Amino acid sequence: MNDPMLKSGIFLAPFHPVTDDPTCAIQRDLELIEWLDRLGYEEAWIGEHHSAGFEIISSPELFIAAAAERTRRIRLGTGVVSLPYHNPLMVANRIIQLDHMTRGRVMFGAGPGLLTSDAMMLGIDPNTQRDRMMQALDVILRLFHGESVTETTDWYTLVDARLHLLPYTRPYPEVAVASSITPSGGRAAGRYDLGMLCVAATDISGFDALGTNWAVAQEIAAKHGRRMDPARLRLVGPMHIAETREEARANVRFGLTRWIDYFQRLNPARFGDITGVDPFDVIVGSGRGVIGTPDDAIAMIERLQAKQGGFGVFLQLAHNWADWQATQKSYELYARTVVPHFRGANAHRAASLAWVSENNAELSRLQAEAARAMFARHEAERRTG
Repeated sequence: MNDPMLKSGIFLAPFHPVTDDPTCAIQRDLELIEWLDRLGYEEAWIGEHHSAGFEIISSPELFIAAAAERTRRIRLGTGVVSLPYHNPLMVANRIIQLDHMTRGRVMFGAGPGLLTSDAMMLGIDPNTQRDRMMQALDVILRLFHGESVTETTDWYTLVDARLHLLPYTRPYPEVAVASSITPSGGRAAGRYDLGMLCVAATDISGFDALGTNWAVAQEIAAKHGRRMDPARLRLVGPMHIAETREEARANVRFGLTRWIDYFQRLNPARFGDITGVDPFDVIVGSGRGVIGTPDDAIAMIERLQAKQGGFGVFLQLAHNWADWQATQKSYELYARTVVPHFRGANAHRAASLAWVSENNAELSRLQAEAARAMFARHEAERRTG
């Protein structure tokens, strides 16, 4: 399927083993964004986490400010700001400041917060997080629209609150809401006309929920007289590719087991099928991710398209399964081979090559005739002096 609209990016949680130096790890994440910018990737979304030691960026906004200074064109999104952890006025002000600092390259991703341990440290009941996300999102969008907000809830108070900077991007930066398994993301996207970040698109439960959550968004959008735009739908999935499947499999021995172990500590049920099984087979055999070749990456995206229909961006989940050199090569292979496949970028080149191949006998004859004519002309001119 050729789709000139399909864009490419990453979702950077990030994931770093507790044995790695955190300072070096964050610098490597910045280097990764620079590398993707050079390769032509369109987007990078950066997460917010405050516990468990693996996902070590606590402020995506700070990271984006640094990454923006090192890059030229890649768009940078919060993936996501956990809204129940913040006063909505503060969130809105930070995003608009970044909108100016990046000259319109920032995107605002919002969610309820993923790690229960984050919420517990803040004394937040996890049962309230999705409702609080909707409360905060409503306020932030009103502020983006230039409204003045006075509102008191059980977790924030705003008195004649307003932005003191108008957005650089008009009417305001792109907004997307996280969606995984529950319908909360789809409900928010449909109600407020937002993009969706399907952060678990290739997980078994997340894959099953893809169509359902998009349908929820479409249904609610229709009630408000709108249609959901598939170009603002982003699907996230992990992959590592190499020239051969054997090479890819050897590469991920570097960090795949530690990555799975981290999720086992958070939620043992997520990889309940891992006992006595090679981690490689758990990822590939279940369809959760790709460890293989560019053709395998293409097959995964086509599987998502068959399930979901059209979508705007495929985001590779940054995971550090392989070392730095193999990771760079994986992203480069994707840019060189997977991206042009879906965009049909080489269709005219292939057609041109095929035409030359089909007509090579005639072209060779014409070339030989032209050469003989030139020799004859040269000899004739020599004889006449």
